Amino acid sequence: MDKLFRIGDFCFRLLFPEKLSFPFNFLLFESKQGVPEYSYQLCITDKIPLPVGRVIAVRSDIVVYQTSFGESRLIGIKGKDTSFYACYQEISERQAEVLLSVPEISGLHIDPVFSSMFALERHMIKRNSLILHCAYMVYLRKAILFSAPSGTGKSTQAELWDRYRGSRTVNGDRALLRKINGAWSACGWPVCGTSGICELEDTPIHAIVMLRQGEDNHIEKLSPIQAFTELYAQITINQWNRVFVQRAMELIEDLIGQVPVYQLTCNMTEDAVRCLEHTLFPESNTAENGQIHER
Repeated sequence: MDKLFRIGDFCFRLLFPEKLSFPFNFLLFESKQGVPEYSYQLCITDKIPLPVGRVIAVRSDIVVYQTSFGESRLIGIKGKDTSFYACYQEISERQAEVLLSVPEISGLHIDPVFSSMFALERHMIKRNSLILHCAYMVYLRKAILFSAPSGTGKSTQAELWDRYRGSRTVNGDRALLRKINGAWSACGWPVCGTSGICELEDTPIHAIVMLRQGEDNHIEKLSPIQAFTELYAQITINQWNRVFVQRAMELIEDLIGQVPVYQLTCNMTEDAVRCLEHTLFPESNTAENGQIHER
């Protein structure tokens, strides 16, 4: 089988056995036209091979090798004590091979399991794009991104805006950030976490909001250093790749030079919406609660 996909401005081709099924969210990014810049050949094997190369990173869910062609990866599932389900191998500047373990094929319907096989962040950074862990919602045709560690309440805050302000959540867990016509925009991403909300949509970013849980609601605009630190922790960055890290830092600096970054300490009530709305959309003049601080 042969399919063409486009994520951001990365157009690529997947060649795969007919028996493989794709997650629905990934299929949203299928493209009927375009010239692929890269190709992935997916193959099924009884045994995942050990890549040839120098080990440059080891985590519980991934082992990365430096090879003569670029990178190879053994890929597993974070928090799951099993063997690796895939081996990603770059075999030229424009092609990679992905070998899949027979016993693990049934798990490929899970968004992050499937998407992790393609090292997409490597291609995004080459195209000056960043992957941010956030809930991406649209209000008044502008994107507001709620970012924080897992379990902090990103999806909850987006749901509050949907309920009380009629906004619309585009993705409950990730957004691709890239410049379109010189301005930073939030774009669709094929992984949406437990939210189940995944759409293919590009929207200019109005603000990024870092969340903290609290009993009361208050907001403060972060300084460039504070904003950089908070964002860096929530962006997918291959720490073992110096060029990747340097480029990511440059892009984050450019991002915060254009897009305001706030920290919202909040509870799970409409008051949290009012507090943020008063700062992001002062013309609405609907905020009655919440304190605003600048620093």
